[in-house]
Amino acid sequence: MLSYQHGFHAGNRADVLKHAILHATLSEAASASPKCLYVETHSGRGRYNLEGPQSLKGGEAAEGVLALLKGSAPKPLAPWLDFVRPRCPGDYPGSPSLAQALLPKEARIILFEKHPTEYKELVSAVGDDARTQVKHADGYSGALKLTPRAGEKMICFVDPSYETSRDIDALALWTPRALKRWPKGMLILWLPLFRDGREAEFGEYLSTLDDCVVAGARWPADAEKETALEGTAIVTFRPTRSVREKSLAIANALQSWWAN
Repeated sequence: MLSYQHGFHAGNRADVLKHAILHATLSEAASASPKCLYVETHSGRGRYNLEGPQSLKGGEAAEGVLALLKGSAPKPLAPWLDFVRPRCPGDYPGSPSLAQALLPKEARIILFEKHPTEYKELVSAVGDDARTQVKHADGYSGALKLTPRAGEKMICFVDPSYETSRDIDALALWTPRALKRWPKGMLILWLPLFRDGREAEFGEYLSTLDDCVVAGARWPADAEKETALEGTAIVTFRPTRSVREKSLAIANALQSWWAN
């Protein structure tokens, strides 16, 4: 959807789980092999000012990363928070910034963003990084045209807006194609958890496609807030044992944190 801009939601509770797990996954990938092809289908603008007008409009970061930085955060979140702390609130790192900071110089990073404003901001955020290509194009079709080179570990991160049911339908069709296209690749999907449970059938379907870990957490529903979202999950296909364990530890820690 070309109306969606993540700046209104940057640093919220969904971002916390999403980026903490991605930080753990990319950190391990960087230590395992210098060669990596990292792809994002929905990149956003890469960096976010949590004191800017978009972020302050909804104030979602206050219940997300900013709350964790102020409090006694759970131990599994510590590596990501140590990375974020010196950058917040003015330069909160989205997933492209995580990839640039964590992946080695031999890595290739390819970022897709279709929204014209977000694309422009992403180009600026990426800066002069020879490893990174930013493409103003549809990420689903563009990603499937890519092939890892010999020795490269393939990692693809998929983070659509889910503004309409068509987003789930599109991902349901795309995911098996991607798993077949990259038989040894790691595929990471963000999955929102809704109050009405509309994602449940989709989540069950994903779990049948290949070996995966579903790491999710919910927060207490607030009857005074008009929001359909009450939780967040990351589905990682073909995870290593370490990524599986760290993802579940992060999700379980956040589940307990948000319940208190």
